[in-house]
Amino acid sequence: MLFLDLVLDKVRKLLAKAEDPACSPAEAEALTAKATELIAKYGVDQALLAQRDPTRDPVVDRMISVAAPYATDKAGLLVGVAIPLRCRTVRLSRAGSIAVHLFGFDSDVTRAELLYTSLLVQAAHGLAATAVPWGQHPAAFRRSWLAGFAAAVATRLREAESAASSAVPSMDLVLADRSGTVERRRDEAYPTARLARPRRLSGDGGASGYAAGTTADLGGGSPVGTHTRDALP
Repeated sequence: MLFLDLVLDKVRKLLAKAEDPACSPAEAEALTAKATELIAKYGVDQALLAQRDPTRDPVVDRMISVAAPYATDKAGLLVGVAIPLRCRTVRLSRAGSIAVHLFGFDSDVTRAELLYTSLLVQAAHGLAATAVPWGQHPAAFRRSWLAGFAAAVATRLREAESAASSAVPSMDLVLADRSGTVERRRDEAYPTARLARPRRLSGDGGASGYAAGTTADLGGGSPVGTHTRDALP
C-alpha cells in the first residue's frame, strides 16, 4: 500500500471511531483535530504529485443520490463538504428524488465522498440525541439543525484546507489552476445550469446543529426531462 493510501486508510479508521455513538465529546474533539489535518494534507500532497504526473489524479465526475427524509438538507451537507475540498457540484432534483453531481480531481472527489458518508452517520446520531424543543415543528427544527451542522463543517474544512496549502510555497497557484480545470469540466456538462436560490428555514435548530458540527470528525451523461439543475459555487 502506498504512503498516501495509508494516510487515507488512517482517516477512514478515525471516521469509523467518530461514527460510534459511544465516543465521548473529548475523544471526538481529539479525533477531529487529527483527521482534519490528515485529510487536508492528503489533498495537498495529491495535488503536488499530480503536477509531476497528471495521469495519476484525473478530473472525474460522480453522481451521488441523496435519500429521503430531508434529502434537500443532506444535499446541502454534501455541498458543504465538497466545495471546500475543491469540488464543484450540480444538484439535480425532481419530485421525490435528489442527486448531486460532483466534479473534481479524483483525490478530491474521493475525500468528499468519504467525509460525506461519515458525516451523515454523525449527523443522524446528533439529531437522535437532540430533543425538539416544545412548540417547535419537528421537521422544521431538524432541517435548521442540519443546515447549522453543514455550515460548521464547511467552515472547519475551509480553515483546514487553507492551513495545509499555506504551508507549501506557491500552492495557492497550483490549487487555483486545478479549480479552474474543474469548473470548466462542470460548465461543459451543464452550460445552462443556474445558481441555486438561498433557502429560508423556519426552525430554531441552527445553533444546536452548528455546535454539533464543530465537534464532528472530519477525518465518500447528464439527466434530462423533469430535472431542475442548480449549480452550486
